[in-house]
Amino acid sequence: MEIQPRSMPSEELRMKQDFNKKVFVNRSLTLENIKCYGFDMDYTLAIYKSPDYESMGFELLRDRMVSIGYPHEILRYTYDPSFPTRGLVIDKTYGNLLKVDSNGNILACTHGFYFLKGDDIEKYYPNKFIQRHDTDRFYILNTLFNLSETYLYACLVDFFTRCTRYTNLHKGYQHGDLLMSYRSMFQDVRDAMNYIHDTGILKDRTIKNMEKYVVKDPNLPVLLTRIKEMAKVFLATNSDYTYTEAIMKYLLESNTKPGSPKMPWRSYFDLIVVDTRKPQFFAGGTVLRQVDTNTGKLRIGTYTGDLQHGTVYSGGSSDIVCDLLDVKGKDILYVGDHIFGDILKSKKRQGWKTFLVVPELTKELQVWDEKQNVFEELKRLDVFLAEIYKHLDIGSRECPDVSSIQSRMKVLTYRMDMSYGQMGSLMRSGSRQTLFASQLMRYADLYSSSCINLIYYPLNYLFMAPPVLMPHEAASQNAELASSDLTVNNHAIKN
Repeated sequence: MEIQPRSMPSEELRMKQDFNKKVFVNRSLTLENIKCYGFDMDYTLAIYKSPDYESMGFELLRDRMVSIGYPHEILRYTYDPSFPTRGLVIDKTYGNLLKVDSNGNILACTHGFYFLKGDDIEKYYPNKFIQRHDTDRFYILNTLFNLSETYLYACLVDFFTRCTRYTNLHKGYQHGDLLMSYRSMFQDVRDAMNYIHDTGILKDRTIKNMEKYVVKDPNLPVLLTRIKEMAKVFLATNSDYTYTEAIMKYLLESNTKPGSPKMPWRSYFDLIVVDTRKPQFFAGGTVLRQVDTNTGKLRIGTYTGDLQHGTVYSGGSSDIVCDLLDVKGKDILYVGDHIFGDILKSKKRQGWKTFLVVPELTKELQVWDEKQNVFEELKRLDVFLAEIYKHLDIGSRECPDVSSIQSRMKVLTYRMDMSYGQMGSLMRSGSRQTLFASQLMRYADLYSSSCINLIYYPLNYLFMAPPVLMPHEAASQNAELASSDLTVNNHAIKN
């Protein structure tokens, strides 16, 4: 039998594969001008395997809630990765999970796992709007660590709503003399989350089964080595030294390519800072202390000396990092996954260049590619609506009937949202962008599904942002194009 040569992938397939390796640009940035690269660790250098990692976190949280007195029936719940997404908002007053845009307009709302419709939403939120800056009432779930507690909170609301032992009240549940408010439930979940982090239960479980929970990419040592040849490199993580040591050893010392020399993980960095307490790290910070790398304990007193290579520090601030490395804010590219703690604060308070890691982007791109035709139809309907109203003026009395168009747009939006998961896309709902997407565009100069994707660009690369026209500029340009097309068509007709 003749063996057929394996066909080369089509150009279209190659472009789709390359898309997952791409770094996307919001603001132009020249890597040649970057003198220092900073990296977060959790969900940045160390990517945790989804949904196994979130499922483990959920089980630890659920078990903790039962141990402090919550009903044993909640042990029946298991983690469903199709439900939660990052960037949701918990309403502590009414127990709802909200998906909102940058202005606080509600895109989706659930009570437990029940999705509220228009009229029901307005009973809670007149105008379908929240003041998201009211942090006493609304809590934004910014990080991937929040996914497990997002789902647990939905489980609790679902359980108490269904359980006949409890009477449903507007702001919680009643059972005899016991009042279970949505706010107290939220605080219990938050306390449980802090418990599994502070006691080290989550970290211990992770370290004992690294292969199951942590992605080990052989390109990470290569990337850090190449960057260190051209610039300074630092690690700034909220994790403690013992956990950082275990994770970074796994990622860098047991992860070298065949034939490559094995290097101590600390040698990849010019400066290592643990226990940073971001976002406080980007403001006043905390006391900078040296870490005894043999015991993991902190040395007494505040460190005030020069940078010592191989030394690990605890605490400190972003200003101290600049002083120790002798770099200015504009010379630093900081890479992290936390839109608030890493990106927003480093950009607003220090003027650092920013690179946001969005692991969910791989799935977002996949669904976007598969459902591009749905979004294109949504765009066509938007244009069609605009055309209907385009030639109306103040003398127009009759209101056009666009109900059928709006109904079709709702169907398409729902179909597209469900392709991502029950709460829809991280980035949008139909043609409307989420709060997360707006913050990404405003504060992240660059973003990608992985920081490893920097390896596919030279370190003098110029990332060029696409030009963005304001509405009046776009309208003017469209008018010029239409006029140009009309001239060309008239010329063609005459000839």
